[in-house]
Amino acid sequence: QVQLVESGGGLVQAGGSLRLSCTASGSIFSINAMGWYRQAPGKQRELVATITSGTNTIYADSVKGRFTISRENVKNTFLQMNSLKTEDTAVYYCNAVRGAFHFWGQGTLIIVSS
Repeated sequence: QVQLVESGGGLVQAGGSLRLSCTASGSIFSINAMGWYRQAPGKQRELVATITSGTNTIYADSVKGRFTISRENVKNTFLQMNSLKTEDTAVYYCNAVRGAFHFWGQGTLIIVSS
């Protein structure tokens, strides 16, 4: 099992920045990829960004050039979010992929005000 804990959410004005952190514990050495997803009210959960163990990254078109995903080590993954927009308001979830299994954090709320 993999346990994930997110931190860093909150309220920010449009144009501002936030940095999310995800700390993994448990069976972390076999994780293939880490990612961030988000779910806005009334919408489906969507991919924001992923990073593989080889540091390859994928971003949603809506966040390219504004968000950066990074991994400090096998435990810590980050999402630097700049130039935030009101449409970035959502609950953000950390995700870990190990083989065919996905693990999720509890989510952290980000509200971007205009």
